[in-house]
Amino acid sequence: MTHDQIPVPEGHEQQLRSEGLNTSAIAEIAEAGISLTSVTKRYGPNTVVDRIDLAIEPGEFMTFLGPSGSGKTTTLNMIAGFTSVTEGHLHISGKPVAKLPPHKRDIGMVFQNYALFPHKTVAENIAYPLQRRRIGKADQQRMVADALAMVRMGDYGDRYPSELSGGQQQRVALARALVYEPRVLLMDEPLGALDKKLREWLQAEIKRIHREVGSTFVYVTHDQEEALSMSDRIAVFNNGRIEQVGTAEDLYEAPRTLFVGRFLGESTVLLGRGEAVGDDRTAIEVAGHRVLADGRSRHSDLAILIRPENLRLEPAGTAATDDRNALPVRIADATYLGSSRRYTVELPGGGTGAVRLSHEARSYAAGDEVAMTWAVKSGVLLVDTGEAGESTT
Repeated sequence: MTHDQIPVPEGHEQQLRSEGLNTSAIAEIAEAGISLTSVTKRYGPNTVVDRIDLAIEPGEFMTFLGPSGSGKTTTLNMIAGFTSVTEGHLHISGKPVAKLPPHKRDIGMVFQNYALFPHKTVAENIAYPLQRRRIGKADQQRMVADALAMVRMGDYGDRYPSELSGGQQQRVALARALVYEPRVLLMDEPLGALDKKLREWLQAEIKRIHREVGSTFVYVTHDQEEALSMSDRIAVFNNGRIEQVGTAEDLYEAPRTLFVGRFLGESTVLLGRGEAVGDDRTAIEVAGHRVLADGRSRHSDLAILIRPENLRLEPAGTAATDDRNALPVRIADATYLGSSRRYTVELPGGGTGAVRLSHEARSYAAGDEVAMTWAVKSGVLLVDTGEAGESTT
C-alpha cells in the first residue's frame, strides 16, 4: 500500500486562510505530509517546545533526535493528539488537526512498552483498532493476516503476548498500528527496551516495512546510531527547539551548531580565538598553537570540530603545512575495537580528543607523545558561545 499526496481541500484552504496563513505557507502545508508552524507547548510558565517549524514530506522517514527533556517526545505527542498545542499550527495531509482527537487524525502509534492487551491473542490485539472502526469480520481477518505477514509473524496469531519475546511483542505492536493503513505512523523509542543485536535487526525490519507501506514515519530516539542508520532526515532537538534538520550525512559532515556536532557522533573540538586568514580561511589559537579551518565567521570565539576518522597520528615534531594542521598531543588511552583502534589524546591547554585509526596505521600506547594531524578542509568551523544551541553564523 502506498499513499499519494493529498491536495488541500477547498474547505480546509479557507480554514487555513482564516488562521492567518498566507498563500506560500498554505502551499507548503499542502505539499507536506505533516506541517508544524510556530508550534509551541507551555506548561504554566515553562516552555517545553518553543516555536517549532518543520515540514515532513509524505512517505518520509523522519527521526526526532535529542537528549532527554529536549522536546522531541512532546512534539510527537502533539502530532498524535495526546498533548494539546499551546500556540501555532499543526496539519496532517493539509488538514488542520490541532483540535481533533487522536482517533480522527489518521495516525498509528507504537510505544516503547508495546501496550498490548495481555488477555487477547496476537490476532485479537491487531484486530482491535479495526473493531473500533467497525470494519466487517471478513475484512478484519484479511487485514490482520496481511499485517501479520508484513511483520513476518503469520504463524503467531493464536498466541498471547506473554508467550512472545520482547522483539516479537514489538512487531505485534507495529502490525496493530499499521493494520488500518494510516497515513502517518508515530514511534516513541520503540526499541529502547531491547538488547543491541535485536535492536539492530528490528531497525532493518522497520526500514523494510517503511519502504513497503509508503506511510510517513516519525520516529523518536536518543540513540545517535539508530537515527543515522534509519532516517531519511533527522531533526535534532535541544532545549525545546530544533537545532538542525537534514540527512544523516548533512548533520554528521556539516553540523551548523556545536551542539549538533558534539551530539551526533564522536568528535574532537578545539576552542580558541579566531581571525580571518586570506579570502576564506580562519586561524584559531589553541594553547599557543595556530590551526586553520576553511570558512569565515563574524564571531571571534570559535571552535573547530574534527571527526575521529579524519585525524591521523604522526611522530612527535611533525610540522603543519598549508593544507594540513598539526598539534602535539599525548596518548591517554588506546582501545582495540576489532576493525580499528580508538585513541583518546590529551589536547594542548586541556581536554581530550578521539582518534580512530585502521590497523594498517602504526599503533601507539598510553603515554606516547605524538602529533595529531588533519586536513584543513576536514575541520568544521563553528561558533563557541558557551551555549550549545547557538548558530554558527
